[in-house]
Amino acid sequence: MRLHLADEAATGALARALAASAPAAAVVYLHGDLGAGKSTLARAWLRALGVAGTVRSPTYTLVERYPLAGGGEAVHLDLYRIGDPGELEFLGLDEARAALWLVEWPERGAGALPAPDLSVELAIAGPGRDARLLPGGQRGAAWLRAPALADPGSELRVLPEP
Repeated sequence: MRLHLADEAATGALARALAASAPAAAVVYLHGDLGAGKSTLARAWLRALGVAGTVRSPTYTLVERYPLAGGGEAVHLDLYRIGDPGELEFLGLDEARAALWLVEWPERGAGALPAPDLSVELAIAGPGRDARLLPGGQRGAAWLRAPALADPGSELRVLPEP
């Protein structure tokens, strides 16, 4: 599925649709160049799940954990500064019982991360962003068929597949 996100409000609409339709436990890889909107999408997603207070970017801490209103936690990782996937073992992720993993720069943690249910590829497109949602397996494919994504609303423009 490809979408055009005209502005930050549209990014928020996508985050709300993804949050509303996500399976009970989900791993999401966020791909894109610097400034493509990965952290903006993650922040809006966490807000949609009821996270209150400061939602920090894990650029320097590498991982931020957030308790979720319905129980469990969300982990938001930014692996841009990881030099080797082996560095992830020092983050305590083996003990993570996260209901949601949002992973920026997942390619830097290759082989040390759980497999994605969904990958979101973001790219700058003029003043907005283009987003491509790719399933990581059957759970991801089912997720993309959810009503909240099948009819994403007027804030999101569905683009034809190339």
